[in-house]
Amino acid sequence: MMRRREFVTLLAGAAAWPFGARAQAVNKLVRIIVGFPAGGGTDIVARILAEAIQGHYAASIIVEDRPGASGRLAVEYVKNAPPDGSLMLFTPDFPMTLYPHSFKSLNYDPVKDFVAVGAVAKSMLAFSIGPEVSDDVKTLAGFVQWCKAHPDKANYADTSAGATPHFTGVMFARAAGIAMTPVHYRGGAPALEDLLGGHIPASVNPLSEIIETAKSGSIRVLAVSGATRSSFLPDVPTFKESGYDVVVESWNGVWLPANTPNDIVQALSAAMHEASKSKAMLDSLAKFATEPAFQTPAQFAETIKSEVARWGPVVKDSGFVALD
Repeated sequence: MMRRREFVTLLAGAAAWPFGARAQAVNKLVRIIVGFPAGGGTDIVARILAEAIQGHYAASIIVEDRPGASGRLAVEYVKNAPPDGSLMLFTPDFPMTLYPHSFKSLNYDPVKDFVAVGAVAKSMLAFSIGPEVSDDVKTLAGFVQWCKAHPDKANYADTSAGATPHFTGVMFARAAGIAMTPVHYRGGAPALEDLLGGHIPASVNPLSEIIETAKSGSIRVLAVSGATRSSFLPDVPTFKESGYDVVVESWNGVWLPANTPNDIVQALSAAMHEASKSKAMLDSLAKFATEPAFQTPAQFAETIKSEVARWGPVVKDSGFVALD
C-alpha cells in the first residue's frame, strides 16, 4: 500500500508536469476507473497518470476505485459508460488478455466493447522464496531440486487466481519439469505476509510489491520475468538467464468505451505520450519499480491481440477454469 508521505510527495510534484496551454478534449469531470483497491499498485499508477494529464486532456480528473470480481466489475462499468471520453478504464493486462481464457464466460468482450488507447507503464514479476526453504537455496535450479526433494511442499503463492502471476508460475513449473501447486491469494500483501511467515515456500508478485522487502534481505528473489534484468534489482537474473524459457511483462493500460469518437481517443493518446516523456512521471513511476510503456492506440491494439493469442494455450494446457 502507498505510504501517506509518498503519496503527498507525489501529488506535490504535480506542478512539474511539462504541459503548455492547449485546448482540452473533454470539458467535464473525467473519472479513471480502477478495479482494484486504493493504495495498490494499479491505483498508484492510475493516480500518477491522472496528475500527469490533468489540465491537458481535461481540467479535472479523479481516480475512482471500484474493486470486485478480480477487476471485472470495473471493466463492466466502463463498458456501459457513455462514449464521450469522461470515463476511462485503467487496468492491468490480465482482465483483458487472460480472463477471456480463464473464465467460462465474461460480461464483456475486451476487443468489441472497448477502444484500446494505450499502455501506460510496465513492470516485471518476481519469483521469491522465504524462510520455509533452506538457506542454501539461492538459485532457481536449487529451488527446483528442493521441490523434487519436498514434493509435498512444492507450492507457490500468486496474487489472484487466473491472473498473470498465477500463470507465470505455471509456465515456470512446466519449463522446470516439476509439479508446483498454486495457492491463490486476494492480493500481494497477504501472499507476501505468508511468504515471510514461512507458511508458503515461494511467491510470484509484481516487482513493485516485493522490492523493499527484497532489499531488506527478508526474502530471496531468485528471478525476474523480463527479457532483460530489472534496473531496480540488477543482481537478480531473469528466468531465461537461469535456463527456463519464461518471459512475462506485466503492464497497465487505458481503454475507452466502444464508439468513442476518434478525436477524443487521439487527444487522450497524445496526453499520455507527453506524460510518458516527462521527468516527473519517470521519477514517480521509478519509486514503485515501474517504467513508462507508451504505445499508440494501433500499437496497443496489436499488443492486446498478441497477448490474448499467447495466453490461450497456456491456460488451456493448465486445465484451469475460474469459477466466478
